[in-house]
Amino acid sequence: MAVEEKRAWIMIVVTVVSYAAYLALVLGRSGDGPLARQPYVAALLWTVGAAIAASVLLHITVALLSPEEGRTKDQRDREIHHFGDHIGQSFVVVGAVAALVLAMAGADRFWIANAVYLAFVLSALLASTAKIFAYRTGFQPW
Repeated sequence: MAVEEKRAWIMIVVTVVSYAAYLALVLGRSGDGPLARQPYVAALLWTVGAAIAASVLLHITVALLSPEEGRTKDQRDREIHHFGDHIGQSFVVVGAVAALVLAMAGADRFWIANAVYLAFVLSALLASTAKIFAYRTGFQPW
C-alpha cells in the first residue's frame, strides 16, 4: 500500500473519531435545554486540535515505518492527491454556502459553526475516499 493511501486512511479514521467525539460531547450535554444553547466552542476546539495532533503523529509514524522507496511520490501519487483534494473541496463550498444562508437567515452561531465543521468533516471524508478509490481501482487522468 502506498504511503499516500495510508495517509488517506489515517485521515478517514481521525476525522470520524474526532467528529464522533465532538458529537458525543455536545449531544451528551444537551439535557433539557435547546441544543443551540449548549456550550460547544471548547469541545469543537479540543476535538479539532486533537485531530490535527493525531493526524500529524500518525503521518510521521507511517513515514518512519515505510521503506525508503515507498516514501517518494511519483506522478501518479501527485495526480491522485490533487484529484482527491479537488473532489473534497466541493463540500467546503457547500458548507460556506450553508453558513452564508444560515447567517442571512439569522440562525444562531451554534448552527453556523456546526455547518462549517460538518462541511470540513465531509470534505476530508470525500477527499480521502476518492484517493483510496483511485488507488484501489486505478486512476485515469482526464
